[in-house]
Amino acid sequence: MTVTIGRRELLVALGGAVAAWPLAARAQSNNRVRLVGGLFGLAETDSEAQARVAAFRHELAELGWVDGNKIRFEFRFFGSDANAGRTFATELTKLAPDAIWTQAVTALDAIWRATRTIPVVFINVADPVGSGFVASLSRPGGNITGFTNFEYAIGGKWLQTLKDIAPGVTRVAIMHSPETKAYAAFLPEIERVAPSLGIRTTAAGVHDDAAEIERVITAHGREPGAGLIVLPHPITTMYRKLIIELTSKHRLPAIYPYRYFAAEGGLISYGVDGLHLSRQAASYVDRILNGAKPADLPVQQPTKFELVINLKTAKVLGLTIPPIVLTRATRVIK
Repeated sequence: MTVTIGRRELLVALGGAVAAWPLAARAQSNNRVRLVGGLFGLAETDSEAQARVAAFRHELAELGWVDGNKIRFEFRFFGSDANAGRTFATELTKLAPDAIWTQAVTALDAIWRATRTIPVVFINVADPVGSGFVASLSRPGGNITGFTNFEYAIGGKWLQTLKDIAPGVTRVAIMHSPETKAYAAFLPEIERVAPSLGIRTTAAGVHDDAAEIERVITAHGREPGAGLIVLPHPITTMYRKLIIELTSKHRLPAIYPYRYFAAEGGLISYGVDGLHLSRQAASYVDRILNGAKPADLPVQQPTKFELVINLKTAKVLGLTIPPIVLTRATRVIK
């Protein structure tokens, strides 16, 4: 039996098929497993690194991106080894992920040098505009967006808080990485505020070297009225256990940039919650996987900071925390 189809019927049938093709293509695209890369200036075994990864993955699962079903991850950790960071950045970009999540300016810099097309969401970068990663906070303009952790003016707040908690401090060493300009940029603000508090400051640059860190803290700890500000950097995070032990040994009041320093025995910390930033990063990755462009997602600045005080450490150092400081604390470790 032969069925004859007229020209009108044929055009209608073809039109329906053509209209269905984009829908089928979109369905296939939406059903494919997405790949999200990650590059972190922390060690893979670091408890804080694992907590941030867990928070990020959990938030994405809550948004419908179930690991192994709709999404899979390729994460790389390089600690303070910048060369390894650049190698891992190249590896990740060759995998052509749908998005890349980075932590710390060293990680973002490595990815930025490796790709200008793959969408990137960062956290823990103080000045993405000044570092050249984005055109502006409100309009990033390229393939990068994310969440900052500090403005450089917080350096003065760290110094004031240290003075509040340890009034006898008159000399403060500022531990930083001289090789990373973005981190060293906190120094001018600290130095600007210091004279009004009767404090002399010293820039204490350290590298990926435990012996050097020990020499710096030991030498400064011998000075009368000594205190310490530990600036954010993969090096200070990686060696935080050593730094905390040495400041306790030399009875050196110190302030740190993140909660986990105080939670692990540091005297006091003032900064943003890295787990909260990780969840925020997941929300941006979700929007990118659903079609948003990084250029259209504004870089967001933190609106909430944590002041954490370790009373056990204060007691060891012979310090009594003023009531006014205690009332400002978001967490007190007893």
